[in-house]
Amino acid sequence: MYRINGVADHIHIMSDLHPSVSLADYIKKYQGGKQSLDERIFLFPQFEGWQDGYGAFTYSIKEKDSVIEFIKNQKVHHRSESFYDEYKRLLIENGVKFDERYLL
Repeated sequence: MYRINGVADHIHIMSDLHPSVSLADYIKKYQGGKQSLDERIFLFPQFEGWQDGYGAFTYSIKEKDSVIEFIKNQKVHHRSESFYDEYKRLLIENGVKFDERYLL
């Protein structure tokens, strides 16, 4: 795992994922992973539990450093763009069809 950074209502994780591992299995393992709930609350004091959904995007190796910098700067970034607006923009930019009812 390269980078994890959290803000008020979500976290960004950048990670390598072997092709033999499904994204759903990876997320399940992370959500129920090594850290106890107490440790998660210490790292993210407003943590109230995992939501039902998640979003995942791939990146090219050429973009790796810029993605890491983007994740490092989430607190600054979200001063000008909310999570909702960012997520919707990323879905549109990447041609992902979505139902806006499930973004809230």
